[in-house]
Amino acid sequence: MEYSEEFEQLLKKYSHIPYIRPAMLPEIDLYMDQVTTFMEEHLKNMRRNPEDKILTKTMINNYTKNKLLPPPVKKKYTQEHLLLLIYIYYLKNILSISDISTLLEPMTERYWDAEDSDRTMRSIYQRLLSLEREMFRDYQKDIRKKMDLASDFFGNEEMSEDERDYLQNLALVCELAFDVYLKKQMMETIIDDMKFQKEES
Repeated sequence: MEYSEEFEQLLKKYSHIPYIRPAMLPEIDLYMDQVTTFMEEHLKNMRRNPEDKILTKTMINNYTKNKLLPPPVKKKYTQEHLLLLIYIYYLKNILSISDISTLLEPMTERYWDAEDSDRTMRSIYQRLLSLEREMFRDYQKDIRKKMDLASDFFGNEEMSEDERDYLQNLALVCELAFDVYLKKQMMETIIDDMKFQKEES
């Protein structure tokens, strides 16, 4: 099928997610106000609505209270704190706080202030970013395939253009939702296995 310019722009937009790269992390520790400013500045293009907040003081305090985030040292947050906050930001839209805690707790225990340069929180984050960049090509192919399927949905039947647009949008959203649902189920199963292994050890 022929893809609309709007669709191509959408694919392009989501193929260049503005990740915070390790080189962008400040070399000095930050106070809480500086942390929220840093996150807002670097992730503002990820907001759905301009008034949405990326990170607030209340969120940071809650993450610390729930032991997702180690407390600051003398009211200052390190690069490791920022990296954890980045993970939390991306994961909280998909996983529960409890699941995020199960997933990230071993990282904090093993790699916080790690000496081994191959397995620091920073180096692990860098390697994960390179994995995700590689996945974008497959992501584009998958989205195009779903778009083709949605376009064929009631494509040959007699109806108004408005009705066809609605039904095709419905089909595309349902395809994407099903994909997300299956992947979320898989993520939760992996995390449940992690919980079980921890309880057994």
